[in-house]
Amino acid sequence: MTNFPLTDHIPSLRRYARALTGDAWTADDLVQDTLERACAKWRLWVVGSDLRAWLFTLMHNIFVNQVRRSLRQAAAGATVNVDEVENELAAPEAGTAQSLDLQRCLLRLPEDQRAVLLLVSLEDLSYEEVAKITGVPVGTVMSRLSRARSRLRELMDGPAPVAVAPAQLRRLK
Repeated sequence: MTNFPLTDHIPSLRRYARALTGDAWTADDLVQDTLERACAKWRLWVVGSDLRAWLFTLMHNIFVNQVRRSLRQAAAGATVNVDEVENELAAPEAGTAQSLDLQRCLLRLPEDQRAVLLLVSLEDLSYEEVAKITGVPVGTVMSRLSRARSRLRELMDGPAPVAVAPAQLRRLK
């Protein structure tokens, strides 16, 4: 195997995976799956091309496949009894209300919008790089990013106050 520094990209892979999944354990599994796939498919990486973008493409594809698989399993009736996994459920740490709110709002975004938003804002990738990673045109990346930012702003700010027209007073005799 050639010498390419996969380990240099682990922090950004972990950050992106954590934001995608919303769960530390699942994120670590996603990073591990990505690194395993990178090692198994290293010959597909073109020397001189952007290794980081290639790794994010692998992670994105693995994540999409996992989401699709879980949707198929849910549709097939695969359910989990909460009482059986009660000991695995953890309460959030105190004092993290804002970050939990942001995470909750991010997870409420559609997956395609969330992925684009995280790649552009968190990983500081260009629109072209994000388009290559997600396999969509640059215009679609820009559109998804705009919709994601708008929706995230709405979710974080709460519902907009409803403007009420002033009541028209009538004089009664």
